Amino acid sequence: MADTLTPTQRRYCMSRIRNRDTEPELIVRRLVHSLGYRYRLCPPSLPGRPDLVFSGKKKVIFVHGCFWHRHRCRLGSPVPRTRAPYWQSKFERNTRRDAKNRRLLLRAGWHVMTVWQCQLKDLDAVTAKLARFLGI
Repeated sequence: MADTLTPTQRRYCMSRIRNRDTEPELIVRRLVHSLGYRYRLCPPSLPGRPDLVFSGKKKVIFVHGCFWHRHRCRLGSPVPRTRAPYWQSKFERNTRRDAKNRRLLLRAGWHVMTVWQCQLKDLDAVTAKLARFLGI
């Protein structure tokens, strides 16, 4: 199936996809803040630019969208029908990059947690998981 948008329209649509301050990230920030923790956002010095950084505890949290980071849930499984090889390659690069960044952080002594978009349906469970990770 051919793309129904012109290249200019497609470029505009893709430019609206945000990589910071997404709704899942804002939810996790509010939960962490309600637990009494303060954090830094996306420092460029760390591999993968984690979404939340707790420097004193050497802990980082990534908030991943299931689709873009290929979580093993129903949100992470679909592949666009148009240009499937391109998308498959892109998703593989994303997952390899995520794994590499995680390894680099672990080797540097950081503790890493990933919160998936689909997990935010149960905020109580995510809050408990965050509390355990951060050490309450």
